[in-house]
Amino acid sequence: MDLMTLALPQEPAGGIAGWAADLVDTLGGPGAGLAIALENLFPPLPSEVILPLTGFAAGQGVISLFSALFWTTLGSVVGAAALYGIGVLFGRERMHALWAKLPLVKASDLERTEAWFARHGTKAVFFGRMVPIFRSLISVPAGVERMRLPVFLALTTLGSLVWNSVLVLAGYWLGDQWDAVEVYVGLLSKVVLVLAVAAVALYLALRVRSRKRPKSGTEARHRRAG
Repeated sequence: MDLMTLALPQEPAGGIAGWAADLVDTLGGPGAGLAIALENLFPPLPSEVILPLTGFAAGQGVISLFSALFWTTLGSVVGAAALYGIGVLFGRERMHALWAKLPLVKASDLERTEAWFARHGTKAVFFGRMVPIFRSLISVPAGVERMRLPVFLALTTLGSLVWNSVLVLAGYWLGDQWDAVEVYVGLLSKVVLVLAVAAVALYLALRVRSRKRPKSGTEARHRRAG
């Protein structure tokens, strides 16, 4: 059974969907796992395309549903573990050195972030696996903060299994309309990205304002003294 002609009647060899379909068609479940591992390492690769397509393949009997869920979850864990390793290699010392060179930030900001991760890191890793964009990024600070590897892998596996199951089953049930999942999850990704950019912009604006305020107050005191 040719997944390419079944899954992609309009674009049988085009784009990310064509690439992912070719991997699944050639390698089966491990191909889906490889695609998702790469998606974790390169977030622009959309899981909202790869996972529903894999579910559709399972619905057509190209691979089993168990294989779809097993290999995509394994791929998620492998990709996340690689990013965790990057965080470990980068380390806290380099993070602090880099942070010190950034404008508009203080060492205390990073220390508060580390304290927050120490308290809430387990929830961040688990639920972060279900948030587009952050599902990849959350692995790096987990490595930098040296979260215990067994805990990280367990949380990543559980969170990835939830996210992957939702999208794979959606593609499985929707059949040849599997690509409808991309529309809704893609919209969610855009909303998350906009909120993240807005949060960073607000943080920088508040930081600039807080830096200006002490200076203006000092100048006012000097004027009054004169």
